[in-house]
Amino acid sequence: MPRILLLYASTEGQTALIAERIAQVLRKRAHSVELLPADTDPARLDPAAYDGVMVGASIHYGHHPAYLHKLIRRLGGMIAARPNAFFSVSLSAGGPRPKPYAAQRYIDKFLRKTGWQPHLIASFAGAVKYSVYGPIKRRVMIVFVGLGGGETDTTRDYEYTDWAAVERFAETYAQRLAQA
Repeated sequence: MPRILLLYASTEGQTALIAERIAQVLRKRAHSVELLPADTDPARLDPAAYDGVMVGASIHYGHHPAYLHKLIRRLGGMIAARPNAFFSVSLSAGGPRPKPYAAQRYIDKFLRKTGWQPHLIASFAGAVKYSVYGPIKRRVMIVFVGLGGGETDTTRDYEYTDWAAVERFAETYAQRLAQA
């Protein structure tokens, strides 16, 4: 049974939900998946103990989390030595007036800064979670989402994630892991 380390950096929880769905797909294929937040104590993280590594992160204000940059630079060699994948989550990838070229620029910038070249990369749309935003971020998101033509009714959340695409990504990774 292949062992996979799946690290995720999530701010409001959508990236964590995507990571969980990927883990479900991989477990159905008889893979053992350890799902951990990327800000876990670095002493607990040993990519060399796994057959494969996946990393997922959300983009906020045009950037992936700084702590993830540091983690990938520190563990990059061990991650690169086994089948690996990266997924990025942002409203630029989908949702109101998607800008996939912007989502790709964020990924390219992250990979350039970390020096990592994942074997498989995906970009998924995230969610607008008004219910979990603080008052300042809620106001910022109303303006940002409104300018993009999205919903600004703060009495509910809006999910844009293409779950079928998430599952296809997980299946593709499982196939590549089997070929390795």
